[in-house]
Amino acid sequence: MQKEKKQSEIIIEDQKSIDNKGISLSESLVPVVILMCLLAYNIFFEEGEWFGGYSNQYILLIGGFVTALVGFKNKVSLKTMVAEVWENWKSVFVPIMILFLVGALAGSWLVSGIIPAMVYYGLQVLSPAIFLPASVIIAAIISIATGSSWTTSATVGIALVGIGSALGIPTGMIAGAVISGAYFGDKMSPLSDTTNLAPAMAGTDLFTHIKYMAYTTVPTIIVTLIVFSILSTTIDTTGSADISNLLASINNTFHISPWLFLVPGAVIAMILMKTKPLIALGTGVVLAAVFAFVFQGDVLSNLSGSNFKSIMTAVWTDVEVKTDNEKLTELFSSGGILGMLWTILLIICAMVFGGIMDAIGALAKITKSLLSVATSVFGLFGSTVLSCFGLNAIASDQYLAIVIPGKMFKKAYEDKGLAPENLSRTLEDSGTVTSVLIPWNTCGAYQSGVLGVGVGEYFIYAMFNYLSPITTLLFAAFSIKIRQLAKK
Repeated sequence: MQKEKKQSEIIIEDQKSIDNKGISLSESLVPVVILMCLLAYNIFFEEGEWFGGYSNQYILLIGGFVTALVGFKNKVSLKTMVAEVWENWKSVFVPIMILFLVGALAGSWLVSGIIPAMVYYGLQVLSPAIFLPASVIIAAIISIATGSSWTTSATVGIALVGIGSALGIPTGMIAGAVISGAYFGDKMSPLSDTTNLAPAMAGTDLFTHIKYMAYTTVPTIIVTLIVFSILSTTIDTTGSADISNLLASINNTFHISPWLFLVPGAVIAMILMKTKPLIALGTGVVLAAVFAFVFQGDVLSNLSGSNFKSIMTAVWTDVEVKTDNEKLTELFSSGGILGMLWTILLIICAMVFGGIMDAIGALAKITKSLLSVATSVFGLFGSTVLSCFGLNAIASDQYLAIVIPGKMFKKAYEDKGLAPENLSRTLEDSGTVTSVLIPWNTCGAYQSGVLGVGVGEYFIYAMFNYLSPITTLLFAAFSIKIRQLAKK
C-alpha cells in the first residue's frame, strides 16, 4: 500500500519520524486514552496483576494493537509500522545491553562484599544529634550501591524508622528522610532501572544522563540535607542508636575491608575517563568476581559447592546471602541478569507502542499540539513535568511515567534544538521521584506499607521528591545548564 500524499517522513539524525497530516488529534489520542484506561483498571481493580506479573507489558502491546487499527484507518501500511518498531528496537539495543550488565554488576558486587561493605560503613555514621541528615546519607549510599529505593526502604529504612521512633523523632520525618535519600541514590545509581530507562527513552547514554542530572540533583539534595539538619535542632532526641547487632551480623557473614572499594573506584575512574559504559560496567563485573574469590570464600562456599558456580549464579539469576538478621538477608539479595528482564521487556513493549504511534503520525500530531501550547523552552519543560506527574497519578506506575512522555516528547525537544539529556533529566526529576508522593501509585503504596507511615504523614518531609521537579523548572526558567544540540 502506498502512502497518502499527506504522509511524509521527517529525518532526525539517523532516525525518522512520520508526519501524517491526515490523522486528527482526537484519533492520535485514542490509543493513549485506551492505554491509560487499561492501566488504571489494572491498578485499581486488578492490583497490577490483570495478566500476571507482566501486565504492563501486555497492556502496552494491546495499546500497540489499537494504535495499528487507527493507522489502518488512516491508510498507514503494516510495513511502515513494522519498520518504525524495528527502528525503535535498534535504538535501545545498547541500553538493553547495559541493563544486562547492571544486573550482573548487582549480583557480583553483592557476593564480592562490595555492597555489604557500603552498608557496613554507611551505618556507622549514625548519631542521635544528626539522625535525620544521617538517615538521608545512609539511605542514599545504600540506594546508590543497590540501585533500588524499594530495597533500601524495606531494609535499612525499616531499621531507621524503628531507631528514630525510639529516639522520639516523628515517624513522618524519618520516613521523609529515608525516602529522600533513597530516591536520590536511585536517581544517581547506574544500577537503577529508572536511571537506565530515562536515557533510553530520550536517546542519550547512561553516564551522560547521570552527569547532566547531577546539575539539578546535587543542589536539591544539599537543600534537603540543610533542611533536615535544621529540623534535627528542633527535636529532642534521647537514648542512643545501637547498630552493633547489624554491624556484627554483617561482619560475621562477610569479610569487610576498605580494599573492596577499589572495584567501584576503578569503575568510577573509567567513567571519568569517558570509557564506554559497556566496558566500564563489564570491568566492574570481572573485578568483583576476582575480589569475591579473594575476600568472600566462605560466602561463595555457603551458596554452592563450587565457588565459580556461586559467582555465575549471582551474575545470572537470584542469589541471597543469609545472615543472622532477617532484614539484612532481605537486603543482601539480587536478581542478577534475569532480574532485569521485567524492565527490559517493558522497554521492548514500549518500543512497540511508541513505534506504531510514531508510524501512524500520532506522536508528531500530539507533540505539535503540545508545542502550540508550550511555545517557549520553559513551557516545554513545564509540559513534560506535568505529563510525568499526571501519568504517575493516572497510570500509577513510575516506569510508564518515564516511558510514555519520553517517547512522545523526544521529537519536541529535538525541534527546539535541545540535547536529549535535557529530556532524560526532566523525566527523572519529575517521573521517578514524584511517584512516591501519590498514595495510589505503586511506589506510594509500597513505601507507606513498608515503612508503616502514611503518604500524608511523610509527604511534606519527602522534600527531595517534590523539590526535584521544582529545581528542574527553575533551571529551565533561568536557562541554567540547558544544553543545545551540536550544530552540524
